[in-house]
This record gives sequence, C-alpha cells and structure tokens, in this order.
Amino acid sequence: MRVLVVEDHVTLAERIAEGLRDAGMAVDVVHDGGAALESATTVTYDVIVLDRDLPVVHGDAVCRTLVASGAPTRILMLTAATEVDDRVAGLDLGADDYLGKPFAFYELVARIRALGRREPSTPPIVRVGDLSVDRARHRATRADQLLYLTRKEFGILELLASSDGRVISAEELLERVWDSTIDPFSNIVSVTMARLRRKLGEPPLIVTVTGKGYRL
Repeated sequence: MRVLVVEDHVTLAERIAEGLRDAGMAVDVVHDGGAALESATTVTYDVIVLDRDLPVVHGDAVCRTLVASGAPTRILMLTAATEVDDRVAGLDLGADDYLGKPFAFYELVARIRALGRREPSTPPIVRVGDLSVDRARHRATRADQLLYLTRKEFGILELLASSDGRVISAEELLERVWDSTIDPFSNIVSVTMARLRRKLGEPPLIVTVTGKGYRL
C-alpha cells in the first residue's frame, strides 16, 4: 500500500511515517498543502493522511481539489479539531474518514488498511490456486504453509494477487511498493522478485512477461 502523509509538524509526520512503514506500507511525507497536491499528481496513492490545518494550501482546499480530480485515492483527514461539526465538515469536503488528534496509532493503521480495501477488486483475502494472501493480517500461505516474507516481498505479492492476472510492470512495482527515497534505476525489484519466487516454491506462480513485467 502506498501512503502519503501530509503533516506540517515535522516530528509527528516522521513518527507517523516510521510507524506505517513498520506496518508494511510504502510512505512518502510532505509538510504543506502545495507539496501534497504536487505529489498526488505524480504518484497514485492508495491513501492520503491529510492534516487539515496546513500551510501554503489549506487541507480543506487540498481535499476539495483531490476529490474534484476524480482520483481513486482515499483521504483520511487527521486534525486536532474533534467536535462533531468539524468531523461533519471534513467529511462533507469529500474525505473518506476523519480521525482526531491525539489518536491511538493502531487505530490509524486499521483505518488506513480499511480504506485501502474499499475497492471491490481487492478483497481482504485474495486466493490464487493454493496461494492465499491475507491483506488485513499481512500474511500469506501456500498449500496452508505460512510464507515468511519481508515487507517488500509481501507488498509485491499483494499487488500481483490483487491485480486479477493483469501484468504489472517493474516501474509500477517500484512506485507502489517502495517510496520516493528509492533510486529509480535500482535493480531492487528484480532482486526482491527473485527472493519472493524462491520462497513461493514450486510450481512457479509468478510469470515474467518479457518487456512488460510480471503477473500471477
């Protein structure tokens, strides 16, 4: 899951990002509304965690712009304003969810995962043959045997399993599973793919489509 954290409090933003990465998500961070709009036009995020009181472009305006664009990204507004009227106002802007500060971090993770599962093509548990990928619990099994995967290996497998046989390019894997700190010319996708294939065992599940990418 690719997440953008938009929070002007730098320390809080980094703590949120660190925790979400520990939960297996690829996370980018920006600190104002203008940067949020710029990032959202260049990267397709599954969820944007959006602070409401932002500099440069207010969070309300960011939310309106993203919703008006028709982007499939889910928006979770994160703010210190927790009165009922504030929550209603945030949801009326088009936000998908609203969480007040202070918050329990495990609740934030649960809400982000719930938003990421809303598309009908990606149910919580995806099965392909004897492979089962549990997106909610972040675990995978093959022939009822638990697979011990790293976060990035699971991220690749989750994306392939959720794509209903569609070919996924290395560029899309790099964009969706990693974050903006990765070198776009790195061979990290092929290296991680090789490790994942070894762990999946025989017969092979992941097919390489020459010149295009991979499919499950």
